Amino acid sequence: MQPETTDILISGGGVAGLTAAAAFGAAGFRVICVDPAPPVTEAEAAGADMRTTAFLQPARTVLSDAGLWDRLAPHAAALQIMRIVDAGGETPEPRIVKDFDAGEIGDAPFGWNFPNWLLRREMVARIAELPNVDLRTGIGTRDVLTREGEARVTLSDGSRIAARLLIAADGRTSPVREAVGIGVKTIRYGQKALAFAVTHPIPHQNVSTEIHRSGGPFTLVPLPDRDGRPCSAVVWMERGPEAERLAALPVPEFEAAMFTRSAGLFGPLTLVTRRSVWPMIAQIADRFEAERTALIAEAAHVVPPIGAQGLNMSLADLACLLELAKAAPDRLGERAMLMAYHRRRWPEVKARVTGIDLLNRASMLSPRALRDLRAGTLNALYSLSPVRRTLMRAGLGMR
Repeated sequence: MQPETTDILISGGGVAGLTAAAAFGAAGFRVICVDPAPPVTEAEAAGADMRTTAFLQPARTVLSDAGLWDRLAPHAAALQIMRIVDAGGETPEPRIVKDFDAGEIGDAPFGWNFPNWLLRREMVARIAELPNVDLRTGIGTRDVLTREGEARVTLSDGSRIAARLLIAADGRTSPVREAVGIGVKTIRYGQKALAFAVTHPIPHQNVSTEIHRSGGPFTLVPLPDRDGRPCSAVVWMERGPEAERLAALPVPEFEAAMFTRSAGLFGPLTLVTRRSVWPMIAQIADRFEAERTALIAEAAHVVPPIGAQGLNMSLADLACLLELAKAAPDRLGERAMLMAYHRRRWPEVKARVTGIDLLNRASMLSPRALRDLRAGTLNALYSLSPVRRTLMRAGLGMR
């Protein structure tokens, strides 16, 4: 029996994979997207991803072209200011507060924040509108065989698909990446992140606040109000054992610990979702391409959640790959196209992985003298206006 044919097979139906399916589908390509797990699209459902994603300015073009932005915009919480707070003194109180204001470099906010479960809900609904996109959940990639003219993939249900281009969007332990023989370099920090949402009496005023002390940043990212109260998503990074201890605390004790670690900047924090725990690593694949195969998102790179870089790097992968595909659709998945993708993306991603690794290590510092050095460096960088604006543009991926 001959395999089913398609232009593009996407292995992985997370936020990056679903965005890729919508984007390539909107561009007119025939797409099949598979994932072993059905997407969880309700906050209260078992397995819901309680993390949030901040889409930075460049992502809006990708989302608009994919037909996703109009669906997402009503749920957006704008990020106008990125505030960095150093609370690394003797007591967990703010001693340096610096605001990076998007107004210094343009009219738009830095980006817009969304809960991941909501992104999946809207993306699945958009894909259902595209007749040339087939989303198959509960089905994963089992075997991959590539040849010069196509990738032949056997799925977990025994079906076979021949695709001109295979896109690996199947996560940090990517089965596709392993099947095509691409290695990875991984950095382990012994660090974990707690992700959850809180309400608080003091409004966030569209300010994303990153509080540094030790163990990693405590970051509050604006969300739309919840039950009439200001609401924020929190990512709290700590050494692994401490993160596990915090995750197991009774809610009143956890809320007291949150108040202390947040330096009281938003008043008492009320936990309004469950807590999830994620191990922190940095990772980059040796290459982003193989025969008829492209790696994107966490199959290609993983970084700690600092500066909203993770998924925005993934969307930059997608934008690059889509640009190459649209420029020469008859050469989709050919060697020259995939080598161009690798050349454009790998050096930039490598630089960002290295930079975020350094920032994360600085955020984990425990000795008082090193925390003081970190605070002094922040103060010096912020005080130079050209440097401050350059840092903001670089964080957005602007030239």
